[in-house]
Amino acid sequence: MPDFAEPLQRLIDEFKRLPGVGQKSAQRLAFHVLRSPREQAAKLSAALLDVKDNLGVCADCGNISDAELCPFCRDPHRDKSVICVIEEPHNILPIETTRTFEGLYHVLGGAISPLRGIGPEQLNMKPLLDRVARGDVKEIIVATNPTVEGEATAVYLSRLLKPMNLKITRIAMGIPVGSDLEFADQVTMSKSLENRREM
Repeated sequence: MPDFAEPLQRLIDEFKRLPGVGQKSAQRLAFHVLRSPREQAAKLSAALLDVKDNLGVCADCGNISDAELCPFCRDPHRDKSVICVIEEPHNILPIETTRTFEGLYHVLGGAISPLRGIGPEQLNMKPLLDRVARGDVKEIIVATNPTVEGEATAVYLSRLLKPMNLKITRIAMGIPVGSDLEFADQVTMSKSLENRREM
């Protein structure tokens, strides 16, 4: 016998499919929807369908967009000579919050991971090469995640782009500001030493 009425159980099961949402969180969300006015549930439903129906991928960079080009690619004030390569669209936000990067982005849609069957051909690399071939790009900043897959992707991109006479840089990695050295793991400490700069 199910724990909840069938419609409520179905909603809980759907919430559980979301990343980071377990049984308890799914139940809390489902009961919140149940207690909310019908208009709120309708707004949530409409917002979910709106995302699926009206969002796509930028033709240039692969970012999420509601038009052919995303807001960054449409912005005439962005520096088109610098492209920051990232794994996923959500990686843009931490960079943008610094208010220091004024270039464009390129979203790969993942990272090279042979164990999961993801090779370079499954990633959004050809459009990056096309953008570089246009001749406006002078620097590529590789900002893939500091994971085994992210490093493999960074090395692959570096080798792929080197012959194109570009400046290719990798974001620095190391000890986060406000942290304590005693909590740094071996790889982080190694990267911190490797990426040191003159004062």
